[in-house]
Amino acid sequence: MMTPAGVIAGLWLLLWLPSGGVPQFASAFAEPRDVRAAAAPARETPGSLLDLTDEELKKRVESDLPSLGSLTIGTPASAILLNAVSLPAGLHWEITPSADTWGTTETMAGIQTAVDKVYELFPDTPPIFIGDISDADGGRLKRHETHQAGRDADLGFYYRGGQGKWYEPGTAANLDLPRNWALVRALITCTDVETILLDTRIQKLLYKYALGISEDKDWLDRVFQFSRGSSNAIIRHVRLHRTHYHVRFYNPVAQELGRRAFPYLVEFKIVQPPVFTVRHVVQSGQTLGYLAARYGTSVRAIMQANGLTTTQLRAGRAYRIPVRAAAPPVAPVVVPFRMLPPETPPAMASTAWPTMLSLYADRLGALLAFPRILTLALSRF
Repeated sequence: MMTPAGVIAGLWLLLWLPSGGVPQFASAFAEPRDVRAAAAPARETPGSLLDLTDEELKKRVESDLPSLGSLTIGTPASAILLNAVSLPAGLHWEITPSADTWGTTETMAGIQTAVDKVYELFPDTPPIFIGDISDADGGRLKRHETHQAGRDADLGFYYRGGQGKWYEPGTAANLDLPRNWALVRALITCTDVETILLDTRIQKLLYKYALGISEDKDWLDRVFQFSRGSSNAIIRHVRLHRTHYHVRFYNPVAQELGRRAFPYLVEFKIVQPPVFTVRHVVQSGQTLGYLAARYGTSVRAIMQANGLTTTQLRAGRAYRIPVRAAAPPVAPVVVPFRMLPPETPPAMASTAWPTMLSLYADRLGALLAFPRILTLALSRF
């Protein structure tokens, strides 16, 4: 049963969801030491960069772009990445051969935060494999339709009896469920994670384990899409994700700064307007030349976007057509509140976990300052 403070915090979240902008608490993150060393020297904390005026931001873009840190512009499937950092070597992970591991400082911090939490619970854990994140400047990455914005990362599984192999399919027999659940729980509660793409068969194993250690069922039903089909679920099924977690992070600073800086980046010819893709199902008789003329692009651009080595098209197949857009979305980036469980089960209690009060104490205090609003909230509970 929820405590009175938990009830109040839950009610407050229902009434005070942000309507725009980036919530204050979402802008702060702890950069790991090795990630800070890889990035350009910081002049402010990352969150404070959001306080720059438009004029100050324009001057930084023109004369001191590295001081803005990582910027990501566009969508995971079509984006530009500036001031990227590469995932450094770490004691707790192993980077897979040929992996492209460039991304934003926020993404690197999210990975380290989640992996470190596993080691707080299980100090003898073998390193986790980490695969592709993004290319150094964003854009299309081999083997992927997304991974273009520096916000997506492929994380391996923890296996029983040791490290296992990269891309080894997970099963009930080989997965180390306590460590895997610790990783997933950390991603959801300790980072600003947007989504985790994972095969339903693996989801069901994690769900059953989490129930078995007394995680809250209602919370789990909101976390896992397969359970109730929630449109807000974080963990979603995508085929070919039985071998790894595809994790996508929100980047409240890099996304919002990128959105605001984009017009100045174009003005100073630092970037071209980003290229987005549209989906086109080829009809019989349609050629690359026809598609290029229809969408105002080139045959070569279509071939590159789809990894084609010949000009042959297959009728009935969907192809991605690159189209230049004038600007990214103009709406401010909004990072939703984290989906926190009402309590921590004993199996997870040997380390501290975020709570509503620890993350949102300042805004909860604002609610408590208005008794009439609090009374209204209680009447709706």
